[in-house]
Amino acid sequence: MPEKKNEPAFTVTDRRLFRDDGEARTDAAEPETPAAVPPATAEPASAAKSGIAEPEMVVPPSAAEQSAQADAYKQTTRALDDALGKEIGAPRPEDLEVTLERFLASIYMSALVQLGLAHERGGTPRLDLIGARQSIDTIAMLQEKTKGNLTPVEQNFIQNALYELRMAYLEVTNAIARPPQPGEVPGPKK
Repeated sequence: MPEKKNEPAFTVTDRRLFRDDGEARTDAAEPETPAAVPPATAEPASAAKSGIAEPEMVVPPSAAEQSAQADAYKQTTRALDDALGKEIGAPRPEDLEVTLERFLASIYMSALVQLGLAHERGGTPRLDLIGARQSIDTIAMLQEKTKGNLTPVEQNFIQNALYELRMAYLEVTNAIARPPQPGEVPGPKK
């Protein structure tokens, strides 16, 4: 019977730059730069003058890579839909489809939660005016960017959502800015 050599199954390399006492290690291994990351280039003159660093342009995946990734995604999604379809009471694939209306409804509900107008059952409302403003501005941006490409139902949905959220935002911010009146009970009006 051949003898097994006592070779480690893996090698541990300590890449920490400092010892436990906080002193720099002289024997630390140099950190490796991943091959996929291109080397840093000199800053453009406009960025150097303004003092603002421009973001590096990331090379997008090739058309073949995008196609292969999209095909793999679709295959995995179909397999998941098939597995879910075997469960009793599981949602149908059509129920899980992302539509513009469902996407907008998600942002709409987030804004309501951020305005403190919706919360978990038994939970307390939390106010996030900056988040609410960003959610409302996101819907407004989507309205502008999709102008002329929406169905009448989608257009109606986005207009109503923006109107309701902007009115709610005004009510909440006005209520915060206005001091309580004598005899008024604090809290939402019923």
